[in-house]
Amino acid sequence: MTAATSATSASGAAGPARITHADQLTPAQQEEVAGLRERVCALHSELLRWGLVTWTSGNISGRLPGADLMVIKPSGVSYDDLTPESMIVTDLHGTPLDGFGNAYSPSSDTAAHAYVYRHRADVGGVVHTHSPYATAWAAVGEDVPCAITAMGDEFGDDIPVGPFARIGGDEIGRGIVATLEGRRSPAVLMRQHGVFTIGKDAKAAVKAAVMTEDVARTVHLARQLGPVVRLPQDDIDALYDRYQNVYGQSQNDKANENSEGAK
Repeated sequence: MTAATSATSASGAAGPARITHADQLTPAQQEEVAGLRERVCALHSELLRWGLVTWTSGNISGRLPGADLMVIKPSGVSYDDLTPESMIVTDLHGTPLDGFGNAYSPSSDTAAHAYVYRHRADVGGVVHTHSPYATAWAAVGEDVPCAITAMGDEFGDDIPVGPFARIGGDEIGRGIVATLEGRRSPAVLMRQHGVFTIGKDAKAAVKAAVMTEDVARTVHLARQLGPVVRLPQDDIDALYDRYQNVYGQSQNDKANENSEGAK
């Protein structure tokens, strides 16, 4: 059986078979899974580096491009004990695949991550943390207002609060998708729980988690000094457009640098 094998649904329509075993993937896809496990594992060190998690809390997942698969942290395993091989490979319903040596149970947030991937084709990475300042905003159920230029750059929006949902099912995923619909923010504060961020890949989602804690802390400190005023929307729009489309090195600049360096 291959990844291209079709199955017939109850309605009689043919569609791709649900992948349940590593053998259904091509050798190239299996290599991609191995690489994704390495990247997702390594990125967990960034959560520790930036003080976004404690003990075994928090998790990162990454979606395999071109296949309905994801890789996610195992449940309750110490960060010091994480290895690429301990990362769990599942389908987009959170079911672990056979043939990948999945020795642990996946994160308790797996169903939430899977729901996001099924309903947001643009998302390639999801991160969950209980970072202290951002989670404090979630505890009081208050959006972080877009009051500083760094927020305009990175988020182009307030960081919104999503609904309270119990852990373990896809309710959190439903809240993430519903809250972020039509918004620029890659982050949502799930009420009385913590932070979830999304990105084009796992690294982008980690960056969003780091920046969420940074701006949540800054705006909190600012409120100790006096009232915090949200930036005008046209300034937010301009900041976001500049940062997303102008800031950093363009591909042409990088190509010129490489060309100069080769001379």
